[in-house]
Amino acid sequence: MTTPNDTPAGWYDDGSGRQRWWDGQQWGNFADEANAPAPLATATSASPDSASPKKLNVLALVSAIVAAVGFIFACIPGALILGWILLPIAFVLSIVSLFLKGDKKWLGIVGLILSIVGTIVGVMVFIGVVATSVDDAFGDGDTTVSQPSDSGDSGDEEEATEEEAPAADAQGTRENPYPLGSEISNSNWSVVVNSVNPDGNAVVSEANQFNEPAPAGSHYVIVNTTVTYKGGDSSYAAEVSVDIVTESGNVVNGYDSLAVLTDGFGLDELYKDASATGSQAFVVPDGETFLIRVTPGILADEVFIKP
Repeated sequence: MTTPNDTPAGWYDDGSGRQRWWDGQQWGNFADEANAPAPLATATSASPDSASPKKLNVLALVSAIVAAVGFIFACIPGALILGWILLPIAFVLSIVSLFLKGDKKWLGIVGLILSIVGTIVGVMVFIGVVATSVDDAFGDGDTTVSQPSDSGDSGDEEEATEEEAPAADAQGTRENPYPLGSEISNSNWSVVVNSVNPDGNAVVSEANQFNEPAPAGSHYVIVNTTVTYKGGDSSYAAEVSVDIVTESGNVVNGYDSLAVLTDGFGLDELYKDASATGSQAFVVPDGETFLIRVTPGILADEVFIKP
């Protein structure tokens, strides 16, 4: 069917029995096509969630950086306190970051591990700092020993001891003691065991009428010592410890006996280069040999002397 050009625009039968749009000049769409819903656009790309890149987990990154800085500070004694401040912060941030959405959560795991390991390292460094401080405050430095130059018979005893002792035994140990008269020194003290009286019962008895005799099966040993203070300010001779160690391994100190001697040690306070000489009485089992153990200061190394 043809339609005159002067026919106004509208819907007309084009001869096929279907309504078709006439725009006044030419035919357009059929009526059923015009009323049909527009087809859905075909997706040409993946969904927005899958197409867009994942967001960076900023909190995980921050936790890893804070943990790394805290770990470094925890290894430095002078900056240890900063490490202890940063590491707990990093630990909390790393835990929170693991529950947030975002990529690179492995940074949160790194921060968590560094914060835990850094804390352990910090504790070890702290213990080392405290131990060093205590040693500096109460220690007496390295202990050195000078043997007597004219030891006489003592020299023979020393030579015999060294021959009998294994090569691995350092001198000054129970297995390889120093001879009597050796000077034991460190930064604070100098100690010399002057003499040892292995049968001091008579000395104790004559020194004070209230002294009790040695228990049955034992006897008194008298040890005379000179102590010299070398440190600054002042200190007490009681810081130096002189004991007896028997061959069976028992330690006998002067406090085990209440014997009062005429030249006994008291609470002598000594200033630099001042000395005190005195004797102590020790109760030793009969028949046992013994060594003198000298500790020149509270935390000093112990040295053994053969009487």
